[in-house]
Amino acid sequence: MDTCPATTYPSLNTAAEVDVAVVGGGIAGLSTAWELARAGHSVAVLEADRIAAGVTGYTTAKVSVLHTLVYDRLRRTRGPDAARFYARSQQGALDRLREIVAELGIDCDLERLSAFTYAAEPGDAEGAKTLRAEAKAAAETGLRATYVEETGLPFPAGGAVRVADQAQFHPRKYLLALAEDFRRLGGVIFERTRVTDLSEGNPCQVTAESGHTVTAQRVVVATHYPIFDRALLFSRLTPSRELVVAAPLPLADDPGGMYITEGEGKRSVRTAPYGDDASQRLLIVTGEAFTPGTGDPAAGFTRLDAWLHERFPSAGPTAYRWAAQDNSSTDTVPLIGSLHKGSRHTYVATGFGGWGMTNGILAGQLLTALIAGTPPVWAGLYDPRRLKSMVREAAGLLTAQAKVAKHFVGDRLTTGHVDSVAEIAPGSGAVVRIGGERCAVYRGPDGIAHAVSARCTHLGCLVSFNAAETSWECPCHGSRFDVEGAVLQGPAVLPLERVLPHTDRDKDTGGDMGGGVKQD
Repeated sequence: MDTCPATTYPSLNTAAEVDVAVVGGGIAGLSTAWELARAGHSVAVLEADRIAAGVTGYTTAKVSVLHTLVYDRLRRTRGPDAARFYARSQQGALDRLREIVAELGIDCDLERLSAFTYAAEPGDAEGAKTLRAEAKAAAETGLRATYVEETGLPFPAGGAVRVADQAQFHPRKYLLALAEDFRRLGGVIFERTRVTDLSEGNPCQVTAESGHTVTAQRVVVATHYPIFDRALLFSRLTPSRELVVAAPLPLADDPGGMYITEGEGKRSVRTAPYGDDASQRLLIVTGEAFTPGTGDPAAGFTRLDAWLHERFPSAGPTAYRWAAQDNSSTDTVPLIGSLHKGSRHTYVATGFGGWGMTNGILAGQLLTALIAGTPPVWAGLYDPRRLKSMVREAAGLLTAQAKVAKHFVGDRLTTGHVDSVAEIAPGSGAVVRIGGERCAVYRGPDGIAHAVSARCTHLGCLVSFNAAETSWECPCHGSRFDVEGAVLQGPAVLPLERVLPHTDRDKDTGGDMGGGVKQD
C-alpha cells in the first residue's frame, strides 16, 4: 500500500448491463474478471472501497503450493486423489501467475524461492515425524517436496519440508497492471460501490447501496467473506485476524526463502525488496492470530516485535505493523464454485485459509471454466456443495458454531464493558448501556464520544473494540466497522446504526455524556 499509487476508478452512478458481474476487487475478483474478459465476456467489477486495497493489499504475498501440512491431511481425510488434485490446481495457479507476468510484462518484484514448513523446536521428534509424513505425501502428488534438516534461518529448526521453485511478489503492482489490461479488454471497474443485494434469476441483478443496479447473466461473489447468507456459508467459515510486523534487514542476513511453522507458536517469515537500497531487504514476520473482536492485538504486536529482533538481531527498528484477515473453511479446503445448491448463475470464492494468492488466481481459472461449461477434473474438490466433505467436517462445524453461539448469547448475558460513557478515556472505546440499549462508544482524542449500536448488522452479534486498529469488530463472523459505524470489512453490508442521545439516556450514564456524543 505504501509503494503503489492510489486508484480512482468511478463509482456506479447509473444502471449497467454485462455478461458477468464480479463483486469484490481483490485478487480473486480481479483474477476472475480478467480471465472472463480474456475469454470474450463483458465484465464489471464492483468494489466496496478501492481495488486491491482490502485483504489483498495487506497480504504477505507468498505464492506457494506448500500450505503448511495440507497434503498428508488431505490424503488421510479425502484420499490420495484429493491430495493430487490440490497439488495440481495450486501448481497451475503458480504457473498461471508466471505466464501472466511474462505476457503482460508486469514489474511486480516476482522472485523464485523455496518454501519451507519447519518445526519450531530442534529435537522435536514428533514434529520431525509429522514433517516427514508431509514431505512424503506432497512428493506423492508430484511436487518437488523433500524433507531437509537444514534451512536458511539464522536459528536451529527441527527439520522442514522444502518445495523448490515457489514465488513471492508485490500483489498490488501485479493487480493494478492486471486491472488496466482488464479495461483494455473492455472490462469496467466501479470503486466505492458497495453491493447490498442480489436477485438471482435469468438474468441476475446486483444492487449497490446507492440504489443503482447491474444486470448480468452471471454473478461472482468474491468479497472475501460472502456478503450473502443464502448459501449458509457463514456456518462453514471461521474468520481470523493475523498481525504482521516488518523491519529492514541487511541483505547478508536474508534467510533466502519463505518459511512457516504449523500449530502453536506459529511464525511466518519472508523478505521483500526495500526501497532503492540494494543492501537491505524488508523482513516480514507474522503469526500472532486472533478471532476479530477478541484477544489483545497490542500484546500480539509486542510479542511479534520481540520475536523478530531476538531471532534476527541485525534487523533495524520495526518499520511497519499491520493486520490482515482471512477465513478458513471447516474442512480446510477453499469453497470455489456455485454459490449454493440451487444456484444456476451465481458463484462464490472464499475460505482461502491464509493462502489467498494461489487460491485467488485458481478461483479465476476455475470460475471461468465453470461458466464456460468446461470444469477441470479437480473442480469437485473445491465445490461449495460438496456433501461427503460436510460429513467429515461435522466436528469443525460444531466447534465453529459453538463459538458463535457463545458470543451471540453469552455476550448479551454479561454486563457492559463499562458502567457509563464517562468512564471511557480519550482514544478508547467500550460497550455501554445507554437508555437500556447496548451501544458501542468511542471517545476520540478530542474528548468527543461517538456512539453507535453495538449490534452487528450482519446477524446481530455484539461488537468489541480493537484498540490497536481503532475499530469495532464482530466476534461471530468477522465484520469490522470504523468508529462512526461505517463498514470496513464484511460480511456486513450496512453500517452500525447511529445512536442519538436523549434525556433518558443521559440519566443512564449518570447525567454525564463525558464531553458530548457526536451525532448527525
